[in-house]
Amino acid sequence: MTATKGPAGLAPEREADAEAALSILTDSALEPIVDMVLLARDGAYEARSNDGSVRFRRTEAGTYDVLETSGKNPLGDQSVERFTQIDDELANTNPHRSENSYPHAFDHVAQLFDHPAAPDLCVLHSADHNWEDQGGHRGEHGSLGIVQARAPLVFAGKGVRNDGVVPRSARLVDIAPTVLELLGVDRDADGKHLRGQDGEVLDGALDLQSGRPKHVVAVLFDGTNSNVLYDMAARGEAPNVARLIEMGTAYGHGAMAGLPTVTLANHTSVITGRLPGHHGILHNAWFDRRTGEQVITNSNATWPTAMRSCVDGVDSIHDALHRAESGVFTASVNEPCDIGADFSTFHFFRRGEVPPIPDSPDGLPHTTERFVRPSKDYSWSSIVDHMGTEQAVGIWSGSYRDETYPLPRFMFCNFTLTDSAMHEGGPHSEVAAASVRDSDGRLGEILTAVERAGAFDDTAFVLLADHGMEETDPAVTGDWDVALRDAGLTFRDEGYGFLYLGETPG
Repeated sequence: MTATKGPAGLAPEREADAEAALSILTDSALEPIVDMVLLARDGAYEARSNDGSVRFRRTEAGTYDVLETSGKNPLGDQSVERFTQIDDELANTNPHRSENSYPHAFDHVAQLFDHPAAPDLCVLHSADHNWEDQGGHRGEHGSLGIVQARAPLVFAGKGVRNDGVVPRSARLVDIAPTVLELLGVDRDADGKHLRGQDGEVLDGALDLQSGRPKHVVAVLFDGTNSNVLYDMAARGEAPNVARLIEMGTAYGHGAMAGLPTVTLANHTSVITGRLPGHHGILHNAWFDRRTGEQVITNSNATWPTAMRSCVDGVDSIHDALHRAESGVFTASVNEPCDIGADFSTFHFFRRGEVPPIPDSPDGLPHTTERFVRPSKDYSWSSIVDHMGTEQAVGIWSGSYRDETYPLPRFMFCNFTLTDSAMHEGGPHSEVAAASVRDSDGRLGEILTAVERAGAFDDTAFVLLADHGMEETDPAVTGDWDVALRDAGLTFRDEGYGFLYLGETPG
């Protein structure tokens, strides 16, 4: 675990407002939409809900002592096995916290408040809360509940065990050290591959006696529900995903995202091996009292420069490879967390260039016309993901935009369509299934490009997502900000759920 100076706790002058807000947020009137509220103060952490609370402290050894509980401990169930089959998930849609689990909850709460720009209160929405007031997603994530936290994770190829789907779990921060172990990068004196690393090598997935790969290709299907992906692969609807599972190891219990379980916070965790509070990309948006500025990272306008918000000294897979090997080439395709990469889609944007992006999705391969035409998000994500596929295939073919490239030692590819579709229709919808099929086709193009390069047998592959996606209930709507403002409280609510008390909304 990254060394810290203790939690960024609640300031004394905000105690009264915090108690007033907690009373409102944990009242039965908001219980349908508020799962729990998190905070740090007096060197400890708290989770409060409508029917109970827990207060705990992190020890110097990195373990946790429970100091006090009242009623039902909202973080009492931290199991990783719950809802691990699609039928089980479908039979338990929108689970109440009494039926939910919160894997690694103590660690994920603590890491958030390690950052000086952490909120005063972090509000976690309930499993069935539909954000009608902010767009009305049918599928949602962001909370600690297991379906929203659980991402799929598959390792395959050279240096990987061929075990198929196994009943194990991991964390997204474990991916970076595992990739570096696969590639033979030495550990430091503390057994780490990266500075500030929170993750651990997933030795159980590796078979290094058969040799290490020369290359690793990681492909991220943003916002993909793990059960949906594995089920579609098993039923033949995602043949390229199935191919990787059959030649590797898939974590049946998933890989858990860090809090908050949102996009760029966890993309950065995958690449750096650090949790969000330790690498500095705290949320899609947050407020920094030190500068008085709102920070937004998860938008088309801010992706090219989002990594400026990382804390000093953040390390990446790309950086570690460059330290270990001279002349190594790495690539980051359509991925905002491109720290240390030689090739990056966002290098073009930072230079004031725009790589070739089709004007429309018409005629593009792996594009479901039924959903492209009525859905702007499906259309745009299809265009962007096609562009990313062209870049990845071009690099593996040796040339992109008339520039030649060597074979990458490490390539990371981000596909966005699955997140757009699963938000729009929910993870179990027809539009979600279409997005998986389309993305599977693009994955197949990359696998074919690696084969054409003659490198397939010397390559390991990683297939993952950045968080899960959970079905919401359209009938369960509401906005806790309304109740707080009606009580006369002044605050900023950033990213929806990061409350900064006493601050005037921007």
